[in-house]
Amino acid sequence: MSQFNKAQEIYEVLLQQTKNESDKAPNYYQLGRIKYSQGEYSEALSFYEKALAILQQSLPSNHPNFTSLYMGIANVYYSMADYPEALSYYEKDLAIIQQSLPSNHPDLAMSYNNLGSVYYSMSDYSKALSYYEKALAIRQQSLPSTHPDLGASYNNIGVVFENMGNYSKADSFYERAVQNGQQSSPPNHPTPQHRTKNLENIKKKL
Repeated sequence: MSQFNKAQEIYEVLLQQTKNESDKAPNYYQLGRIKYSQGEYSEALSFYEKALAILQQSLPSNHPNFTSLYMGIANVYYSMADYPEALSYYEKDLAIIQQSLPSNHPDLAMSYNNLGSVYYSMSDYSKALSYYEKALAIRQQSLPSTHPDLGASYNNIGVVFENMGNYSKADSFYERAVQNGQQSSPPNHPTPQHRTKNLENIKKKL
């Protein structure tokens, strides 16, 4: 039995043992995460929505407990290529994080990065770049220079610049992404190899 199936069984048992409906939200949320990890998006969405309905009855709409749930729902919609719905829930997540966390918190960078990814997938490169740059600025303030999230930001910005036809800037960010990957990933890891390929491809366009 896979780890996912074992975890699913545990949370299903916990659901059965939990008599108070308002206490079931965490279990529904975890089941949603499991189904999402298995690629079963409609089932994941169903569990997330059950958790959301419970929280909406018991907590104010800007409570921090909503953030992971909104992000989970947004991730499902993003994976289903329903970008308008993904955007809606990522924006809800961002609004709460902006209220509840410091302006340089890594979770805020993650929210900006998620919004950048949606806009990139919608081919709105200027908005994607804006959010990716906000994410990078926070990560540069709050993370060590070798942290892999910085490399991800450099690579994301490079991809946007490449799609906008600004190959020299894409080259610059791919260089930084490759350097970060060499520092933060073990040898033969696919991430630095992928970024090296991006860099090689952009140099052919210069």
